[in-house]
Amino acid sequence: MKKILLIEALANSGPYVLDAAGALGAHVFVATHEDVYDSYPATLRDKIHGTVFTDLTDGDRALADLAGFAKATGIDAVACCWEFFTPLVAQLAHRLGLPGNDPRLARASRNKAEMAQAFAAGQVSAPRTVSVRTAGEAAPALDAVGIGFPVVVKPAEQGGSWGVSVVNSPEELDTAVRQAQSWPIAAPHGLPMDQRVVIQEYVPGPEFSLDTVVWRDEYAHLPVVEKHTTGGAYRAETGHTCPAALSPADLRSLRAATERALEALGIRNGVAHTELKLSPEAGPVVIEVGARLPGDHLVDVVRRASGIDEARAYLQAVLDEKPDVPAPRKGRARSDSSPRRVPAPSTG
Repeated sequence: MKKILLIEALANSGPYVLDAAGALGAHVFVATHEDVYDSYPATLRDKIHGTVFTDLTDGDRALADLAGFAKATGIDAVACCWEFFTPLVAQLAHRLGLPGNDPRLARASRNKAEMAQAFAAGQVSAPRTVSVRTAGEAAPALDAVGIGFPVVVKPAEQGGSWGVSVVNSPEELDTAVRQAQSWPIAAPHGLPMDQRVVIQEYVPGPEFSLDTVVWRDEYAHLPVVEKHTTGGAYRAETGHTCPAALSPADLRSLRAATERALEALGIRNGVAHTELKLSPEAGPVVIEVGARLPGDHLVDVVRRASGIDEARAYLQAVLDEKPDVPAPRKGRARSDSSPRRVPAPSTG
């Protein structure tokens, strides 16, 4: 019986991971905090074999606690649902000698300021980016590198579309930067967020996401998903289409850009969720990468369209078993959702 340590299950992809583990006949132990575990629904608790409690906001303590638990329990793999803890997963897997991503680069997969640096070092096709700590630094930083408007302003650390806005003029910049700094703590654990703000040149073109299962440095790409978003300053996602209608040449170019990005971030085992745009002038441009399963129930969207169980393949990869990623069956799936409300800047 294989044993998997899952660092936090209270996430969109948590039930998919737990169901996949059950289908594989594996036991899952969840690392979380007592107060957070108290909020778990019964349907989630029923799928968990055991728990280990620690303070996940204290990286050193959590790493020591979880390493001790893993050795005592005979854990075979370490997995993650929540993006904020992907660096901890990489560090823990490294300490235990288990398959995982490069711990030296793992923080760049969840911090967009460090991700931009890794992309530049790896010559990844990505938007030109500056990072600032105050609103007053924003305009001079853009001028210094010659980035004009429109630009995209986003927190260095946050999930989803929180704090992200498209800014069309210098007059809007200060408000957008302050808006991006409105969430210094991530619930439910109270994890402190890097208060730097990332400002990127705006890339025109359709948006896509590409999930990739990585095993022994080999890439198994899943079908590309087209993203549908609102317009205006806040580009909330309204739905998805899988697979995206792409030419063979565009599909090859998106996959090649994704692989270069994963290499730059040291993603060598597990799963990655890459967001890209297909620029009319520059071709594929990597916007960002998460070393995790996707949100918005895309695990279900991809499975319905292709028959591929991404959560199962992810667990097989971290267990160092060849992932089941068959050729996708013929089909298409769409998801539609109401735009997620992004709070307006406070005027008080």
